[in-house]
Amino acid sequence: MKIKGLRWYIILLIGLATVINYIDRSAINIMWPYIYHEFGIAEIDSKSTLALITTFFMLAYALGQTFTGKLMDSIGTRLGMAISIGGWSISIALHALAKTLFSFNIFRFFLGFFEAGNWPGATKSNAEWFPAKERAIAQGIFGAGASLGSVISAPIIALLFIMFGWKTTFFLIGCLGVLWVIPWLFINKANPDKHPWITEEEKEHILSCEVAAPDAALDAPVLTWAELLRFRNTWGIILGRFFIDPVWWLFVTWLPTFLKEQFLFDIKQIGAFTWVPYLFAAIGSLMGGFYSSKLIRNGMDPEKARKRAITVGCILMLAALLAILFYLSSLKEQPILAMCLIGITLFGFQFLIGNLQTLPSDYYNGKNVGTVAGMGGTAAVVGTLFTTWAVPVITQTSYVSFFVLGAVLVPLTWVSVKFISSKKLTEA
Repeated sequence: MKIKGLRWYIILLIGLATVINYIDRSAINIMWPYIYHEFGIAEIDSKSTLALITTFFMLAYALGQTFTGKLMDSIGTRLGMAISIGGWSISIALHALAKTLFSFNIFRFFLGFFEAGNWPGATKSNAEWFPAKERAIAQGIFGAGASLGSVISAPIIALLFIMFGWKTTFFLIGCLGVLWVIPWLFINKANPDKHPWITEEEKEHILSCEVAAPDAALDAPVLTWAELLRFRNTWGIILGRFFIDPVWWLFVTWLPTFLKEQFLFDIKQIGAFTWVPYLFAAIGSLMGGFYSSKLIRNGMDPEKARKRAITVGCILMLAALLAILFYLSSLKEQPILAMCLIGITLFGFQFLIGNLQTLPSDYYNGKNVGTVAGMGGTAAVVGTLFTTWAVPVITQTSYVSFFVLGAVLVPLTWVSVKFISSKKLTEA
């Protein structure tokens, strides 16, 4: 049996895994404003407690980004992704058994560790299954999964919460990832050079690309973390992720709380409004991939095309965040306008992030792609931890500093990627 376009089935499965990833991780942020009292938490301490819970998740996420990156390079993306999603699905289901804040944080830690594997695994699979000119599109597809997961998670979680309560909600969403493993192992039998279902035309299309050629990958030395840090392009990726990812997490973590505090929304209203910015983000993810891919098809160097897309995304994000700051006082009466401006911010983020995440596959070959992607992911988590603990402090009286923080991080990202990262001829 031969399947035309097999690589697109692979990336769609990864996109689906990313949807599940974001449903699972978003559940606590959506339900927390309405369940914190069940753990004996006072309202005044609810935001700092959510920051603590997020810290357990993010610390594990930081460790997981680096170690699962190595795992993907060691055992391959087929088994690596199955272990990752199986582990995080069991972890989110165990949230239903939490009776104390301590046990809740333990389950949150394991969720973060296993969820981290989705990104280096997806980046490495992208490099294996797509030539350079198509990678940004592929990255955009599974990146859109993050936004789509956030789009559907709010109404789904709100509905399940209202119907069954928070414990059953955690159990039910945990079942999604376990079911995903079945088609993943069935369809993704091997890499494109050995897959029994791939057509010769598609195999030639993938493997004839100089960047994706198997000989180049096999001959490339496996570098240590210390050796990879000698390259400027590694630092560009690390610092770019360190500065930009916290902006996304500001909204993923705190948007439901922002809506509850600023607009006095109940969980039904949060379910009705929260999806809007993430719809913008999903569109941005796809458009960012198509934009840089079109530049590459027109003859532009892949690295230059990705950086141009990153520049466009930064401009959109900064403009939207400055507009929010300018109109913040009046936005309290206009939740739709607030959601649209936040949506443009997240559109810009997703427009650029897929291109930033694709840079490791442009700079490196062989068994270093997943490692560098994991290092960038770890840096993203470290930056997010700083902002996570800053939010309960800076939002005690208003959310002005919240949006100022996001606006400052965007140009720092652009400087990191534009000037610190530079393509160098390496054997990596």
